[in-house]
Amino acid sequence: MANILCPIDFSEISACAIAYAELVAHRFLTSVTLFHAMEKQETRGDGHERVHATMEEQRRLVTMVPVEAQFRPIDFMHGIAEESGNGHALMVCATHGPHGLKQSLFGSDMLKLVRKVKVPSLVVQGHSPLPNHFGTIVMPVAAHTDIDHLLEAVTLLAKPFGSTVHIYRLIRPGEEPSEALLRNKDRMESFLRQKQVPFINAEEPSHAFSVGFSGATIAYAERVNAGCIAIMSVASEEYRYIADAEKERLLTNPKGIPVLCAA
Repeated sequence: MANILCPIDFSEISACAIAYAELVAHRFLTSVTLFHAMEKQETRGDGHERVHATMEEQRRLVTMVPVEAQFRPIDFMHGIAEESGNGHALMVCATHGPHGLKQSLFGSDMLKLVRKVKVPSLVVQGHSPLPNHFGTIVMPVAAHTDIDHLLEAVTLLAKPFGSTVHIYRLIRPGEEPSEALLRNKDRMESFLRQKQVPFINAEEPSHAFSVGFSGATIAYAERVNAGCIAIMSVASEEYRYIADAEKERLLTNPKGIPVLCAA
C-alpha cells in the first residue's frame, strides 16, 4: 500500500501528528514519510544542517514502521500539496486550532490545505486522544455530488481498524431533506454494504435552532466516543454560504476528535 504523508513544523503539536501517522501506518502495513517545508530563515547559514538534525530527531519518534524524512525550501502549502501526489495513500497532519499558529496551519488555512492535497487527510490536534482504535467513525450525511470520494476515504480507514461507521443525520422540525441528501444516504449504505464495512444509521432530532451542522455532529461524536469524524472538505451546494465556518469548527473541535477529510 502507498504510504502515509505527515507534514511537520517541529512544534510540539507535530508530535501528535507523527504519533497518529505511525498508528495508521502500522495498521495499513505501510511506512511514513515525514515532510518539512523549510522557511526562509531555515535556509540561511547553517539552517540546512539544523533542519537535518531536527528531522533526524523527529524520525526517531517513529519506531513501529519504516520512516523516511524529506525537507526542502518551498512554500509549505504548495510543497505539501505537491508532495501529496507522490504515491501517498493518506495525509496525517496537525492543526494548531483557532488561536495561535505555526506555518499558518490553523482553522481556515488547514481547510485550504486539505482541499489542495491529492489524497484524503486525517487532521488531528495536539490534544487528540491516544491511543485511538477508530472503533467508531461518524459520517454526517451530505449532499455532495461526488460523495464517493468520502466513502472511499472512510473505507480506507475503516477496513484496517475494523471500524463501525455511524451514518449521521440531524432532523430539523419542519424541514424536509433534499433529494440529494436522501440519495447520498442510500449511496452511503449501499457503498459500505458492498465494501463489507459495518454501519448503523443514526438519526436524531435537532434540539436547538441552528442552520449549521457542526455543533450537533461534534456533540454526537463525543457521546458515542468516536475515533473520527468524516467529512467532505469542500462545500455542498446546500450549505455553501456557511460551510467553511462549520468545517473549521469540526477541524478544531474541543475534544480533539480527529477529522477525516476528502476533497
